[in-house]
Amino acid sequence: MPSINSLDSSFSLPLKNARILLIKPSSLGDIVHAFPVVSAIKTQWPGSHITWVVKRQWADLVERAEGIDRVWPVEMTVRSWIREGRALRAQRFDLAIDLQGLFRSGILARFSGAPTRIGFANGREGSPWFYTQRVPVPNPDIPAVDRYLSVAAALGASLTDKPRFDFRLPEKDVTAVRELCRRRGFSVDRPWVAMNIGSRWPTKRWPLASFAAVVDQLHETHRDPVVMIGGEDERAYMNKLRALTDRPFIDLSGDIPLGCLPALLSKATVMITNDSGPMHIAAALGVPVIAIFGPTSAARTGPYGDGHQVLTNRIPCSPCFSRVCRHDPALECLHLIKPAHVVDVIRPLLAAHVPCR
Repeated sequence: MPSINSLDSSFSLPLKNARILLIKPSSLGDIVHAFPVVSAIKTQWPGSHITWVVKRQWADLVERAEGIDRVWPVEMTVRSWIREGRALRAQRFDLAIDLQGLFRSGILARFSGAPTRIGFANGREGSPWFYTQRVPVPNPDIPAVDRYLSVAAALGASLTDKPRFDFRLPEKDVTAVRELCRRRGFSVDRPWVAMNIGSRWPTKRWPLASFAAVVDQLHETHRDPVVMIGGEDERAYMNKLRALTDRPFIDLSGDIPLGCLPALLSKATVMITNDSGPMHIAAALGVPVIAIFGPTSAARTGPYGDGHQVLTNRIPCSPCFSRVCRHDPALECLHLIKPAHVVDVIRPLLAAHVPCR
C-alpha cells in the first residue's frame, strides 16, 4: 500500500471531524469493493462525515453501507453532473475522494469545491488533472479492493490484515426476505444454493445449458433448493433455463429489491455465479462463492477473501476484457469449464451443510 510519503510532501489534512465526499458512482461490484474504504476511514476518524455520490440505480445498496452518513444519488448525464457539482459545493466538503477515476468523476470532485481532492495517478480520461493529490498504482493487476484501500492508506488510515465489508442488514430487510421466500416454498434459514446466471457482458455468461446441468446434477445428490437471483431483465433467460432443466429450481429474478439482496445472500450456503455484481456482494458477506471467469481477470476482480473458488481456463487471448468475443471457437474460455467441475467443488460445501463464514 502507498504510504502518506508517496504523495506530495505538502499533503496534510486533519480528518478527525472532516466532511468527506466519496465519489464512486458505479458499477455494482466496484461499489462493493469500496466498502472497506469507508470502514477504514470511519475506524480511524469516527467523527468524520462521509457523503457517497452514487448512480441512482445503486443507491439502495450504498444505503446498506455501515459508516455512510449520506447517500447522494446522481444521474449519469453531463447536465446533471454540473448541477450536482453546484449543489455539492454548498456542502463545504474538506476532502473529495474520487475512486472512479474518469473525467466526469474528476470534474465533479473539482466542482464540489473541496480544497483537497485525491484520486489515482493513473486515472483515465484526464481525471488526475482535477486532483490535488495523486496515489500511484504500481501494479494494475492488484485486486480492486486493495487498490481502493491504497487511497485510505495514503490519507493516513491504519489498515487491518482483513478488509472489512460492513453491511447494514436492517431487520425489515431480513423480514421481507423471509416472507417472500416462505411464499416461494423454502426457508432462507435452512441450507440453499444461490445461483446467478446473469452478467452485464455477454462474454461473461457461462452457457445456460451448463447451468442447467449443474441444477440437475445437484438435485440428484442434494435436495437443497437451488435459488436463482437476478433482475427483471433476467426473466427471459430463466424461462430458457427452465426449458433446459429436468429438475426444479426457484426463480426470484426481479423479485428481490437491490437493497434486500445483501439480506438474502447473507443466508445462502454457497453461491454459483458468473463474474457479476451479486458475486461481489456474496463474497463480501462471507458466503463461499464458486465463480466462473472467462474474459476478465480473477486477480483484479475475482471474489475477494478466503474460501472462494474461481474456475477459469487460460487460452491465448484470455483475459481479453472484451464484451465481444473474437476468438475461434467463440467463448472457448467459458465452454472449457464443465458442469462437473462446478459440482465437484460445491459438493463438499453442501455436505457440510454450514456456510463457511
